[in-house]
Amino acid sequence: MPDSTAFHDLAAFVALPRVSSLALSPDGTRLVTVVQELSTDHTTFIGALWDVDPSGERPARRLTRSGRGESAPGFLPDGTLLFLSSRPVADPGEGEDDKREAALWSLPAGGGEASQLLTRPGGIDEYATASGASRIALAAALLPGAADAEQDARLREARQKAKVSAILHESVPARFWDHDLGPGLPRVFTVPDAAAGQSAVVDCGERRVAAYEGIALSPDGSLIAYAAAVGTLPDEIRAAIVVADAATGRQLRVLESPDAEFGAPAFAPDGRHLVCTREGRITWDAPGDVTLWLADAMDDQDPGRDLLPGFDHWPGAPVVSPVPGGDGTPVVYFTADEAGHAPVFRLSTGSGEVVRLTASGAYSDVVVAPDGRTLYALRSAVDSPPAPVRLDAAAPGRQPVPLPCPGQVGELPGSLTEVHTTAEDGTALRAWLVLPREASAATPAPVLLWVHGGPQGSWNSWHWRWNPWVAAAAGYAVVLPDPALSTGYGQRMHERGWAHWGGAPYQDVMALTDAALRRDDLDSERTAMMGGSYGGYMANWIATRTDRFKAIVTHASLWNMYSFAGVTDVPAYWMRRQGDPLVRTERYERESPHLRAAKITTPMLVIHGDKDYRVPIGEALALWNDLARFEVPAKFLYFPDEGHWILKPNNVRLWYATVLGFLAHHVLGEQWHRPELV
Repeated sequence: MPDSTAFHDLAAFVALPRVSSLALSPDGTRLVTVVQELSTDHTTFIGALWDVDPSGERPARRLTRSGRGESAPGFLPDGTLLFLSSRPVADPGEGEDDKREAALWSLPAGGGEASQLLTRPGGIDEYATASGASRIALAAALLPGAADAEQDARLREARQKAKVSAILHESVPARFWDHDLGPGLPRVFTVPDAAAGQSAVVDCGERRVAAYEGIALSPDGSLIAYAAAVGTLPDEIRAAIVVADAATGRQLRVLESPDAEFGAPAFAPDGRHLVCTREGRITWDAPGDVTLWLADAMDDQDPGRDLLPGFDHWPGAPVVSPVPGGDGTPVVYFTADEAGHAPVFRLSTGSGEVVRLTASGAYSDVVVAPDGRTLYALRSAVDSPPAPVRLDAAAPGRQPVPLPCPGQVGELPGSLTEVHTTAEDGTALRAWLVLPREASAATPAPVLLWVHGGPQGSWNSWHWRWNPWVAAAAGYAVVLPDPALSTGYGQRMHERGWAHWGGAPYQDVMALTDAALRRDDLDSERTAMMGGSYGGYMANWIATRTDRFKAIVTHASLWNMYSFAGVTDVPAYWMRRQGDPLVRTERYERESPHLRAAKITTPMLVIHGDKDYRVPIGEALALWNDLARFEVPAKFLYFPDEGHWILKPNNVRLWYATVLGFLAHHVLGEQWHRPELV
């Protein structure tokens, strides 16, 4: 096959358009998505809103075009399109380097120019609308000591003028994922309608932890529900659902439990009941479980009930149909990982019946038509990027109808199949296998084992950041295993690996690798391994256990579990699973790769971003120094301005170029060529 696909050229791959988010107008005639493309200087991704025809008859039409981009489409009942953007009111065009925060903008239903609706001094983080009222809910932050937006603005201006960047924390946490929390305190507000202006803003309470997302308004706009933090000590802090009067801000109830986290609230059509996720909090002994929960929105004495007893997969955020079922109870749609896919399920809350609507692929951003008969979603798979589709809400097993939209990637440089085997304890195991076109018994392909992060995740959807087709274009067969701890295989799969991260998961990964290498079109003498986050931990663990691989790439990886316990952005979560390193050390001693550093002989490429707060940079520095100390052939690719994921376009290109160059040197025997610009 000629080297003609977008995956053979890193510049072409990074420039491919990327589809995300989906919103449906109240009358069901407009479907809006976000398409990200490269800026003209190729240094950032910029999102634009596109109008997709729900019938699939007309081509998609671009709605916005600004230098700062748009995100989070939504609708008001009159059809006005809302979105978030940091564009100036008078947009000077692409490339303008301003420091504006995100504001809420609108486009009239009948067309016209976008206008700014609502602003907050520190920007708007999230918003929600009511299906039958003009009220808008939004999440924003107030600086300590500020009583309203005006005072908040003055304080921010004073900080900026004095060049003060310090943040004084008086409670945990201080960081989340890749950004510092504060100095603003996250709160939730409502506005009766956009024309009311800032003076009509109602403060509905503090969230305490900015990481907790999820806001919903009842259909009539009278109630607001949002995720917020409860608890005081680090190990007690957990997510709850707060319900408040949207017009006054008066708190009506808090749905919480000491052994669970609640999130993703959605109102039933009657406006009096809530559906949300309920996740059992992890412990030393158990990984917890996830289900959907139904509770009275205002009765603080109602603990709610489990909507999915016996359902063995973890549901995502619930989407409630605007039309109740025949028995008058809510109909809920959700997705859940399942054996390398993520289908859409329909739940009848009255009878408890769960119906799997889709067969293959991974679905997200599900929305329901006003009459409840049709669903729209983004569908992706390991071999196809996200794209909007239409589904029959009542008929299981039918193929989704694709809707015209940008985001096609063209021909792939290979094919996709599966690998199956059985673990030592009898558990059925599976992996995806990406095969390059040229692989055959006569010319067996070198093999790249790629372990996913999480660890509670699955290889079941398209990945722009962890894309195996780039490796396939370079000639590698890529094994994508779902070992113990992976989602989509039932609670038992989580339990198998919970007590020992380097136990059953490692054995499963090796078993699936061995099963793949029994194929005559794969070369068992030319193998490499890589992974990010938990996959990076597994890369480090494998490096201390075997020398079977020619090279190992470890990205954003855990190395010293003792030090990690106190510096990650989620130390309380970690210590519940791993134990307090000052008190209970057996898992640290058994699982921490750094204790076995002297055993590593395999060449390693270490990659890390300095803004990674989930797995802080100290892990990479310690690993890099240990590799140097024991004279292991190694390289360290460091990104001062990136987090857990590498997201800036040119850094993404450099990431792939360095990985492929390192593998080519050690696996294929090619001369090492230092990537450009580093």
